[in-house]
Amino acid sequence: MQKTVYENFKYSMQDVSRVYVGSKYTFEELLDDEDLLFKFRMIVERYILPEADLQDTLESHLYYLPAKSFAVKLYRRLKARIKVSVIEEKKSLFGKPKHQYTDRQLTIDELVGMTPQEKESCGMIIQELSVSKLALSSV
Repeated sequence: MQKTVYENFKYSMQDVSRVYVGSKYTFEELLDDEDLLFKFRMIVERYILPEADLQDTLESHLYYLPAKSFAVKLYRRLKARIKVSVIEEKKSLFGKPKHQYTDRQLTIDELVGMTPQEKESCGMIIQELSVSKLALSSV
């Protein structure tokens, strides 16, 4: 069975040093996901949800996150990195410009430093949030 594009960014996984969460999760789904670290779910519930809604996706939350938000301080403390795709212009074999998506890792400061219009103009798609496990343990 083939997954839809929507489901492709709905995952959680972890390695030795980081926790990775797909951007299509709603906060309600994050809180219900037993596979996600309890500490991360607790931080979402206590610190992020007062500024967000249960039906918001992680993608829309990060995309429109104001720079003055408490969540920005929290993500900074968690050493968050946001995986995004942006459209870049490359030259094709025949010299014609060709547009293609390129993946990048942004810090929370780089992400909130861009306006929604700037994000839209570069075709930004937020794919994933990752946070440091060590930083999670200190919050």
